[in-house]
Amino acid sequence: MRMNLESMPKNITMNYVPDEYFELKTRIHDRLLDLIDLSTIEKLERDVLKSQIRVLVQRILGEENFAAPLNSMERERLFTEIQDEVMGLGPLEPFLKDPAVSDILVNTYKQIYVEKLGKLEPTDARFKDDAHLMRIIDKIVSAVGRRIDESSPMVDARLSDGSRFNAVIPPVAVDGPSVSIRRFAVNPLELNDLIMLKTLTPEIAEILKGVVKAKLNVLISGGTGSGKTTLLNVLSRFIPEGERIVIIEDAAELQVKQEHLVRMESRPPNIEGKGEITQRDLVKNSLRMRPDRIIVGEVRGKEAFDMLQAMNTGHDGSLTTVHANSPRDALLRIETMVAMANLDIPSEFLRRYVSSAINVVIQVSRLTDGTRKLVALEEITGMEGNVITTQEIFSFQQKSIDENGKIEGEFRFHGVRPKFIDKFNTAGIEVSHDLFN
Repeated sequence: MRMNLESMPKNITMNYVPDEYFELKTRIHDRLLDLIDLSTIEKLERDVLKSQIRVLVQRILGEENFAAPLNSMERERLFTEIQDEVMGLGPLEPFLKDPAVSDILVNTYKQIYVEKLGKLEPTDARFKDDAHLMRIIDKIVSAVGRRIDESSPMVDARLSDGSRFNAVIPPVAVDGPSVSIRRFAVNPLELNDLIMLKTLTPEIAEILKGVVKAKLNVLISGGTGSGKTTLLNVLSRFIPEGERIVIIEDAAELQVKQEHLVRMESRPPNIEGKGEITQRDLVKNSLRMRPDRIIVGEVRGKEAFDMLQAMNTGHDGSLTTVHANSPRDALLRIETMVAMANLDIPSEFLRRYVSSAINVVIQVSRLTDGTRKLVALEEITGMEGNVITTQEIFSFQQKSIDENGKIEGEFRFHGVRPKFIDKFNTAGIEVSHDLFN
């Protein structure tokens, strides 16, 4: 049967590609592995390896068992996909090369979605079957010294370009293996980019610069994909070059440009259940490393208490992020995570501890049209009774949605003069007081 891929409509999914094509590609791939010397793959230059793979695939297609009526476009596609299988990550490779793709989501072998410009869209790519997808997952995981199997069916890892990778397999994933990849920006966004994208305004940018330079402790709050890590990267640019920075992450993805820094990454337990190093261990150790600033990529658990301790014991200007829907929810989450440490701290004392450690909470959000906005900045002003008091300095007010589905709104200052302006003045940071009128 002729597998005429050229005549297929472009908007249908790969489910309509004949299974014979995937069978042929798998057989060629297996035959190629028999012919090629795997020990030399890593030693060859990429272009040389690609040309050798093309020659070998042409030779294989000439063998009697692999004869197939493919036209020139189908052959070219087959060459490219076989090269991706050997040298890269198979069907995922084209999306990893596309700078417009920010997320790659694999829902079992049949579906691959990507996010472009803040919007999720289906693609016409797929894997042959679960075994094919598992082979790619194993390739990624083994390259970074981690493992995934029935006894450990979830894994976080990092691709060679720094992209964050997460996989879940059966028995946890009921329908089959699933993969999520958060792309690593080769050229990370800068403050001017955020202004151009209308994530914030130039006036807000000046305040954020001052907040970092004045060594205020900052908590960035937001949902998944809202731009927390991007904003954390941008804020880190304003840390003076002479300061020593210690960065702690679950999976290293921050792109801090200063040279005087130490990066640490947590480690899961090995196959024997030993050797685990948690973020809390790393935060504790960082206090012995003479840091000027501590940056925790994201607080998720007991390390929240140690982070607060660092902020309260002379490490001003520390930065971290947390998943939450609002600044108030972010503070509540921090309280809850500290409570997870089983330290039996009375709630009133705990809130006072939080209020004295954190100076500013920044809320970021991904709106329904896919754009990211810095939707609020709140200053923690202290305690009233048993409640942490805050004042909102500015917020983004949504007004309407236009005919193209784009959200219209404005950034609005609330006429509140922040207490941290006194720290700005002490540090010699000039900000127009008219901003807050």
